[in-house]
Amino acid sequence: MGPDGGGASGECVSRRVALIAAVGLLVILALARRPPARPPVRLLFTGDILLSREVEVEIKATGRSPWAQIAPFLSGADWTGGNLEGAFGSEEDCRTTGDAPCFAFPDASAELLARAGFDALSVENNHAADLGVAGRIHTREVLSAAGVMGADFEHSPTFFRVGERTIALISVNLVPGTDGQAHQIPSVALSQKLRLAHTLADLVVVSVHWGRELTEWPSKEQKEAAEWLVEEGADLIVGHHPHVIQPPDCLHGHPVFFSLGNHVFDQRDPATKLGLIADCTISDDRLRCQGAGTTTRRGSAVPVVTDTMPSEPLRGCAPRLHPSLVIDGYSVCFEPGSATTEGKGLVLEGRKDGVPPWRSRRVDVVAMEFGLATDSGPPLLLSLERHPSEMDGEVALRPHVYDVGPRGLIAKWRGTALAWPLLDAVIDEDGELCALHRGDSFLRPDPSTTVTRTLHYRWNGFGFSATKDSTKDTACRRSMAELTG
Repeated sequence: MGPDGGGASGECVSRRVALIAAVGLLVILALARRPPARPPVRLLFTGDILLSREVEVEIKATGRSPWAQIAPFLSGADWTGGNLEGAFGSEEDCRTTGDAPCFAFPDASAELLARAGFDALSVENNHAADLGVAGRIHTREVLSAAGVMGADFEHSPTFFRVGERTIALISVNLVPGTDGQAHQIPSVALSQKLRLAHTLADLVVVSVHWGRELTEWPSKEQKEAAEWLVEEGADLIVGHHPHVIQPPDCLHGHPVFFSLGNHVFDQRDPATKLGLIADCTISDDRLRCQGAGTTTRRGSAVPVVTDTMPSEPLRGCAPRLHPSLVIDGYSVCFEPGSATTEGKGLVLEGRKDGVPPWRSRRVDVVAMEFGLATDSGPPLLLSLERHPSEMDGEVALRPHVYDVGPRGLIAKWRGTALAWPLLDAVIDEDGELCALHRGDSFLRPDPSTTVTRTLHYRWNGFGFSATKDSTKDTACRRSMAELTG
């Protein structure tokens, strides 16, 4: 090889090194621009919890918490929830009749829940009204004083900040209790709660009391209800009431725990001594769940973890979290501390890099969706809110339309309720409005009427005009008929 050949080879090597260095620099710059990965978040959901009868006897006899052995497992999570089967208060206030059991808990036992690591408990089940309406209110007050959120249907969705994630919890009861009350699936009210949760949260969790006691397989009704919940925006479903484990499933890519069984309970049937904890992790913008089995020895209500393994149907079941609401570069969510369950509404907050956040007035929001189409310009935000009006003398549902800017929500329209009193309104795939109205009118209001009607509207820049499109009117009527039965 001549001297020129060696020089050419050295030049090629130099160019190759330079190319590699340039590529490396581009990779470094790309990684520097990429937002840092959010740390994983671990969520736990337990089964039914009882704090009276033999459970209360065991606590008094041993002087020990039922969670003495399982507390390290629970404390390893970022957030823990479950289902509280009963109410705090005195047995003297029981409203049950006949042989129906009444689950009345001593107020002091709420501290055991807090020390065990519970952040929230669903108080929506067939025993929630065992002590009447006052007992329902008192239960949430006692839990709140202990630092635990009591989640019921009326105040759902309840929002939580867990790490850098926003979780929405909706509590539903399909089993009639002492007061004979139960919710329906499908329903207008539940659809509205799911839409609000989906708009403002990264993850929507539905805690549902359903099914038949001591039945180890989900019923047809449970499966149909789960289908509807997932279609309407539920990301994760955790079920209770059968008191035995029912196998979890992956429904359209979403984890469904039909029944977690008992967590802390005093039933004696061997199947009721086994429980399941939904052990879920958020990472890489996906939710992945597995089951942690628990067992309770005969004659005790103290659970211990037996194993943690992915349930076969949940392998590969990893729904992607939905992106937060962003309008004109502002990330819209609830203000920390405003997501109370006291019926005072939410304070919305908008954040944008390098710009001071704006905050809205406190709003009694029932439902919220982004995507209302305009003739020109970006889409708008539709909010269904409860407000009084001199027109009908009611505190009722009113549609509001907002744009978003540096100063926050900019009201584009604050209507009374479109053509007739309003029950619900949904933005369709074309960005237009499908509205469900009561069958009465503003001139002759009758809030008790069960008659309904639908109408399809288009935003005209100053308000809403009926589209007078028979195809869209028919589609609107059919979609609302699914909610009203």
